[in-house]
Amino acid sequence: MTEEFTKAEIEKARILFAGNCDFVRGVASLDQLPDAGPQEIAFAGRSNVGKSSLVNALTGRKVLARVSHTPGRTQQLNFFDLGGKIHLVDMPGYGYAKVSKAQKEEWDSLIREYLRGRPTLRCVFILIDARHGIKPNDLEIMKMLDETAVCYRIVLTKADKTKQAQRDALAKNISAELKKHGAAMNEILFTSSHGETGIEELRAVISRFIA
Repeated sequence: MTEEFTKAEIEKARILFAGNCDFVRGVASLDQLPDAGPQEIAFAGRSNVGKSSLVNALTGRKVLARVSHTPGRTQQLNFFDLGGKIHLVDMPGYGYAKVSKAQKEEWDSLIREYLRGRPTLRCVFILIDARHGIKPNDLEIMKMLDETAVCYRIVLTKADKTKQAQRDALAKNISAELKKHGAAMNEILFTSSHGETGIEELRAVISRFIA
C-alpha cells in the first residue's frame, strides 16, 4: 500500500531535516547505549542494502554516515541526533557471510538485543533491495519484531535500478507477506538515495513519530 502526505507534512519534514544532524556515538555493545532520551527510529537491513546512503540522503549530507562498497563495514549502532527532536540509528547490516563466525554472531546479537529492549525505539525501517525482495534474513528480523511487538515498515531501496513492472510485482508480493505479520505496518515505500525517489516522503513518515 502507498500513502499520501499533505503539503504541510512535507514542509514540516523538510524543515526538520534541514536543521542540525549530529553524530552522537557508535555503540558496539549494549552497555555503551546512550541514556534514553529522544524517540528513536532505527534502520535495519541486509549488508550493502544502502542504509548509510539512505541516512545521508535523508539528512542532505554526503558523509554523515559512512558509505562503503564493501558489505559489512558498519560494525556498530550509529546514533545521530536530528535537531534534538529524534534519534536516527544506523544499524550493522545482517546476513553477510564474509566475516568470521564470531563477528557475525556478535553483530547479530547486538542487533537483536537492541531491537528487543530499547524503550525509546518507536519504529524500525527494514530496508529491502528492490531488485531482490525479501530474503530469509529479513523474515527472521520481521518475526522477532512481531514477537516483541516493535512496529516496523518496509522501505525498498535502489528503486532507480528497477522497472515499474518489477516494482509493481514486488509491492504486491510484499503486501501479501505483510498480512502475516502482526507488528508490520501495511504501507510500502520505494526509495532511491541517488535519484531522490521517496526521500521526501520518508522524511514525512519519520516526522510523524515526533510527539
